[in-house]
Amino acid sequence: MLTVADIMTPNVTTIASGATVAEAIYLMQHRQIRALLVEHRDQDMPFGMVTERDIVYTVVARGHDPAKVLVQDIMRQPCISLDPGLTVQEASQMLSDTGVQRAPVVQDGELLGVISVTDILMRGMPALSLSH
Repeated sequence: MLTVADIMTPNVTTIASGATVAEAIYLMQHRQIRALLVEHRDQDMPFGMVTERDIVYTVVARGHDPAKVLVQDIMRQPCISLDPGLTVQEASQMLSDTGVQRAPVVQDGELLGVISVTDILMRGMPALSLSH
């Protein structure tokens, strides 16, 4: 049975909570990604997440200047984190229950990767053969 560790994306792009949204946009465009994990300021704090949707809905749509808005002001925190040993079904259930599309994979306080609903669909499901 596949686990979160089997299908997660190990290379995670992070950003500081005090960075500007303009910096976040640059990183997302440069790396062609849709979300950034927001670094926690200390081990006791959870990670945050900022997505393209957060930026478009709370900054762009409201006419705010991305160079003047901080990531910490629009990020989702706390975001849930998942254990690498969870099965794909367990991870899917947790994402479904919380309504989030992606979550950091953390073990013993160490960031190992990130898992998204796209990872589950593209790598966690067996290929289906459709014959007509």
